[in-house]
Amino acid sequence: MQAITTAHQYLVEHQVTLADIGIVLGTGLHHLLNYVNIQQTIPYADIPGFPVATVEFHKGNLVYGTIGNKSVLIMQGRFHAYEGYSMPEIVFPVRVMKLLGVQYLLLSNAAGGINLNYKQGDLVLIDDHINLQSGNPLTGKNLDQLGERFPDMSAPYSPVLNDLLLSNAQTMGITLQKGVYAAVNGPNLETRAEYRYLKVIGADLVGMSTVPEVIAANHMQLPCAAISVVTDECDPDNLKPVNISEIIEVAGKADGKLSKLFEQVILAI
Repeated sequence: MQAITTAHQYLVEHQVTLADIGIVLGTGLHHLLNYVNIQQTIPYADIPGFPVATVEFHKGNLVYGTIGNKSVLIMQGRFHAYEGYSMPEIVFPVRVMKLLGVQYLLLSNAAGGINLNYKQGDLVLIDDHINLQSGNPLTGKNLDQLGERFPDMSAPYSPVLNDLLLSNAQTMGITLQKGVYAAVNGPNLETRAEYRYLKVIGADLVGMSTVPEVIAANHMQLPCAAISVVTDECDPDNLKPVNISEIIEVAGKADGKLSKLFEQVILAI
């Protein structure tokens, strides 16, 4: 808790004061910054206690600014278990966001589409998740200042934010599907048998992030919503090799409509 407080104090001293909405941008997703009146861009490496993003396509900056009359705090790149970070390190920035007054959290990621009705470039609103990652950000001594010991997870994604995303997507003519996201450690992609297993247990999507942040947000009673960009189709009977550059390219093509949707929802909150 002391480390979280120290990071919060550092940001306040660097003119990052109260923020309304926190945003986490996933792999290959950055177009939202075009809608932001940027006031501060602070590298993670400069913030006490912040991990440093080691993935080359994650910029590693905390961006503070406004969209309309809303102040926003944007993570330009996140942290993952496959980088060797602990769960508390992964969710550290989200906890700092809460101390800065963030009232809502929007998350995005790139994910594999297990549901064969999904196609590359589709946007999927995460309606629920299955946590298959090792560890949990709430393990250990509870941070009573942030939340209670046993947080409820019956509705981990805010129905209010989800409804806003769905209604705005419809108004904008953007197809926004719904699905269940399975979080795995990575960094390898899945085998054919693993894709079959994930489908059997009820997953529509698979990825390597987001769920730790959602658990931490629920612990702090911070309403959150998340959208996945389907970057590859995970049909175990017709599985083709996928490389990371292809995933980033697909995410980049979908980034425009996702970012515009986030902007409109931020203005509507």
